[in-house]
Amino acid sequence: MTTYIARPIEPPVLKELRSADDAGREMVPVTDEEGGAPLRCCLRRSGPGERIALVSYAPLRRWAAQTGADPGAYDEQGPVFIHAGECPGPRGSALPFTNAHRTLRRYSTEGRILGGRLVEADFEAALAHAFDDPEVALVHVRAVEYGCFLYEVRRP
Repeated sequence: MTTYIARPIEPPVLKELRSADDAGREMVPVTDEEGGAPLRCCLRRSGPGERIALVSYAPLRRWAAQTGADPGAYDEQGPVFIHAGECPGPRGSALPFTNAHRTLRRYSTEGRILGGRLVEADFEAALAHAFDDPEVALVHVRAVEYGCFLYEVRRP
C-alpha cells in the first residue's frame, strides 16, 4: 500500500501568516485555555496553555502560486489554527485528524475541483481511490462540521 503524507503549512508560509494572513489581517495570538484546536503547523491538537492563533489561509492559492495553476473560483480562504510562534512541525508520519468524518476534495493540475468524498472509515483506501484518477494532483482533507482545511496530500 502507498504511504500518503499529510503536508502541514510550510514554515515560510507560517512566517507570512504570523505577520499578515491571507485576508490581510494581523495575527492575534491567544492562550488556548482548554486545548484541542487542530493545529495546521504541526498537525496535532493543541494542549491547554499553548499560544495559538486563528488565521485566514488560502491553501489552493498558495499551491497555484508554486505550480502556475489558476484555481479561478476555487481559490477560497478559510480559518486555520497555527502556533503563534515557531514550532517544530509534525512528529511522525501518521495521517492526523482521521478519527472523525472527513471530506476529501480532489483537485487537478489546473487547480479545478474534480469532486469530493465523505470519508467515515478506511482513510488510506479513500486516498488511494482519490489518486486512482490520473487527473488528481492533490487532495485537501477537510473537516465536515465546519468545512475547514486540515491538510493537503499530494500525489505520491
